[in-house]
Amino acid sequence: MKKTYITTMPNHIGAFLRASECFAELGVNITRVSYNKAVDSHTLFIDAEGTEAQLKAADERLERIGYLKSEAQDRSIALLEFRLKDVPGSVTAVLRLIQEFSLNISYISSQENGTDCQAFKMGLFVEDEENLRTFMSRVEALCPVRMIDYNHSEHVYDNSIFYRSFVSGLMQTLGLSESSRDTLLVNSNLVMQMLDEKGLSPYKTFESIGRFAQLLAESRSGAFSPRVTRHTITDNTHVILIEPPCGSNMAILQSLGQTLFIDCGYALYREEMESLLRSLLPDWDSMDRRIFITHADVDHCGLLDLFGEVLSSEKTAACLALEYAGEAGYREQNPLHRPYINICKTLTGYRPIAPDKVRSLWSGRDGQTEPLEQIGFFRFGEMCFEVYQGQGGHLAGETVLIDYAHHVAFTGDIYVNVHDMTRQQAAYNQYAPVLMTSVDTDPALCALERKAIFQRLGTGKWQIFGSHGMKKDYSVQIDQGQQNRA
Repeated sequence: MKKTYITTMPNHIGAFLRASECFAELGVNITRVSYNKAVDSHTLFIDAEGTEAQLKAADERLERIGYLKSEAQDRSIALLEFRLKDVPGSVTAVLRLIQEFSLNISYISSQENGTDCQAFKMGLFVEDEENLRTFMSRVEALCPVRMIDYNHSEHVYDNSIFYRSFVSGLMQTLGLSESSRDTLLVNSNLVMQMLDEKGLSPYKTFESIGRFAQLLAESRSGAFSPRVTRHTITDNTHVILIEPPCGSNMAILQSLGQTLFIDCGYALYREEMESLLRSLLPDWDSMDRRIFITHADVDHCGLLDLFGEVLSSEKTAACLALEYAGEAGYREQNPLHRPYINICKTLTGYRPIAPDKVRSLWSGRDGQTEPLEQIGFFRFGEMCFEVYQGQGGHLAGETVLIDYAHHVAFTGDIYVNVHDMTRQQAAYNQYAPVLMTSVDTDPALCALERKAIFQRLGTGKWQIFGSHGMKKDYSVQIDQGQQNRA
């Protein structure tokens, strides 16, 4: 049995030794340790492995020596700006008032600016918000004061409670419950440790996570503004393409009175997407809803419970079943991708779908050796797709649909139109490659899969629907035995 301990230790010699002795005496093995004084001078993350009884005993010992922090001990930081006259001793009255209210200072910054006033910034520990409000009212009798920030900022104003303040900011941004705290704490630290070892500044990592969460939040409710376009295949078949600011596209394929959805985006935008779908499809509430998913990534599968039937490849169905059983899906099985995916699932409210709703239509052969291999056919309305499975360059189970008669391809994330994204899409898509080191399981293999898709396209004008970005119009012409692509 494994467990991650988020310990708060005294900043003195022998602190880690004492924690290590607790584990050693109980026969518990430490498998990972992460501590960076420049980030947080008290928080140490320890991954430990032992029996349930051993870990329970470790809980009790660490709590007894004060290494496990209770929520009652949580503190936050308020960053205040005092407008002080630029004369000797102007800050003294404020400092006396801070002392009177027993507030501790975590950060101070002030510099003259050529005027008769200074903007004097201070970070103050806050344990009682009512105490802070009373303090603010008293200060206003001395000088103008304003609160710049509370619980969240792009800057670090104290490094003894950084992780908890950082995670509190994420939770506040997206309105998350207290139950999400430990998952965000542990996985933010895992991302930081992984990227720190690759030479990326820890604060760049936290800034990226924070900005990612902010982009998710900024696109909700009235700010949810996907690009919606309609594309004609034949007189009786067309595609509605929905491109949310964050997450995967949703394609709605309608042919001969039937409707098939392809991928579905983040769970975070459930209300927004349902409202949009009702406006696009008047029979949304009464229709039999089927969806095909190109692969089992969190941003493609967040709304699967809105559909009565989920179609997929056998490998994708197996991945979804692992998640439903509480085990690691294909992404989480990759140590480089696991922390970001856990953060993403927590921030977006992802819930795995029950396996009995998933129908796997195609199974590739074992030991696939080609980057792209045909595994079956799929008929829908006028469309007849050849079904191809990638070798796992982006994610195991990835599936591509190609209709050669109508020159249409749905390529999932093997090919996405990076050159024709909205401004919001482009901003969102810059963070996953940083926080995962790559969005692909094997970037070189995914490049071969992408090349294989285009090599399989015959002569003519094609409409290619990737899972991010606008549809791509693509033509293949034969000229004296050479393929010229425009």
